[in-house]
Parts: sequence; structure tokens; C-alpha cells
Amino acid sequence: MLMRRSWLSALIAACLLWPASGWAQKYPEKVIRYVVTDQPGSNIDALARIIAERLSEVFGQQIIVDNRAGAGGNIGAEIGAKAPADGYTMVQLATTHAVNVSLYKNLPYSFLRDFAPVTLLASSPSVLVVPGSSPIKTVNDLVKQAKDKPGAIEYSSAGIGTCTFLAAELFKKQAGIDLLHVAYKGGAPALTAVMSGETAVYFAPLAPALPQIKQGRLRALAVTSPKPLALLPGYPTVAGSGFPGYQFTCWYGLFMPAGTPKHLISTIHSALVSVLNNPGVRKRLGDIGFIPGGNRPDEFAAYIKSEVEIARDLVRNIPPY
Repeated sequence: MLMRRSWLSALIAACLLWPASGWAQKYPEKVIRYVVTDQPGSNIDALARIIAERLSEVFGQQIIVDNRAGAGGNIGAEIGAKAPADGYTMVQLATTHAVNVSLYKNLPYSFLRDFAPVTLLASSPSVLVVPGSSPIKTVNDLVKQAKDKPGAIEYSSAGIGTCTFLAAELFKKQAGIDLLHVAYKGGAPALTAVMSGETAVYFAPLAPALPQIKQGRLRALAVTSPKPLALLPGYPTVAGSGFPGYQFTCWYGLFMPAGTPKHLISTIHSALVSVLNNPGVRKRLGDIGFIPGGNRPDEFAAYIKSEVEIARDLVRNIPPY
């Protein structure tokens, strides 16, 4: 009887232990989807593919970049928000999504409630440019002309709510000037507009602007970063051009659907930090104008909440969609 009870006790103990070890899953065990809210070939898409490529190597599992552009990034964001919270859908969101909270009346998702922030992937300053043939040579020239002719100088953007729009609106506010906004359907036509002289000013993303600056099609006036950039040696910052306190960088971060288990968030965060600290990745990102991130999930969550408030102040006079 004692032997039977001992055997039965051992069997029960083994059964209790078996699920913890035998059923435990190693993450990741299948393909991961990486949702990007922009088109293939864009600067944002390039960032995602650099991250996904290296992250796939770290995890030893395929990561597929899924481009879901449209509606100011809301199409892809909704897909990510409604995906299963099982660790197999990642979503790359940006400054635009903090702005959309105030721009859209009836978003089909909640930016602050429906996502679990993982980390800031990268940030990217802009460069204030004018056509290569423009008489405007400096930031102060631009401000003087704008004050002489309020509302007459047109600036292009990639659309309301984009970084190209926000950088300009912040500058208008701090410089006390009135520029006329001309929204285009994306960064490419906005850049083309300023190169051709159709518009006079553009707060351009670095990567597409750099070749045009080097070839003389665009003239750079200043960068929006707090410090001068190695990619544009010799050019001042907007703050250093007489507008202290001005700085603007667009941010891009990785999120998971809300409810994703904390241990998976921690695993993904650790893997991303290793990716962002990789010298090869840092160089590739730097070459296209990105400054790598890698903060903690709680730090990133606090940051995006502050970004929502800043964006709300900038777009308060724009009627919501």
C-alpha cells in the first residue's frame, strides 16, 4: 500500500510539472507580422525593413513587413489595434498617430488604449528647404518676407498631421508668422513642389532632401534638430538661427496590441534594444537620417502621452475630420 501511494504521489507530481515544461512555448514559434502604416519604398518603410531584417536574425524567425498605408496611417493602425495580442503582430506607429487623436472625430481605435508601447525605434529631424533658385538665403530672410507679406508665402506638406506639417506649424507659432499651407498627397509630390518653385518652403525629411540639396535643386536653410547634423555639415539649427527653443523631430516606435503578455513585451524589447545597438544597424539608420532609440516601455508610454498633448495644442484650430 505504501509503495502504491508513493508511486501515485510521484505520478501526480510529474503531471503537475509536465504542463509547465512540456507545454511551455518558446517565442517566437511562427512568422511575425510587422505592420507599417506607409507605402513600400518610403523612408518609414526603409526603417521598418532594417529593423525587421535584423530582428528576424535575433529571433531566428521570419518577420514579414506588411504595408498598410492610407487614411493618415489609420488603416494600418486599426489593423494592428484589432490583431490578436499573442506577440505575433507588431505595429510601427509614428508622430502622425499622436496627432490623429485630435484630428479625427471617430477613430476606429484608441491610440493610447489599444496599443502596448515597446520602445522608441528612432527619431528623425527635418531640414528647412527652399528652391535652389529662391532669393531666401537664411531663416531670417524667410521670416522677414513672411512678416512683410502675411499669408503670401506657401509651404508644402505631405498632408495635415504629418511631420512635415507639424514642423512648419510649430515654426509659424514660434516665429510669429503666417505661412499658407498647401497639402499634398505624400512626401514625394510635396518635395517636387518646392523643387519646382510651386511652393516656397518645405520642412523636408532628411533622406529624400539630401540628394536634392547636394545637386543644388534645393537650398537648406537650417535643421530642426537641437544640434547641427553630421549629414549636413555647416548648416545651422533653426534654434541657432535666432529662434531659441525651437526643435522638432519625428518619432517612430514599435507597439503591440494591448493585452500582449508582459513577458512577451519584455522579450521583444530586449531583442529590439540589441538590434538598435548593433553598429551595422546604427550606421544604416544614420545614413538615411534616423537617430536610433531604445528606451524602456514605461518611458516610451510616458513620452507618447506627452506627444498627444503637444499635438493637440498645435492642431487645436484645425476642424477635426
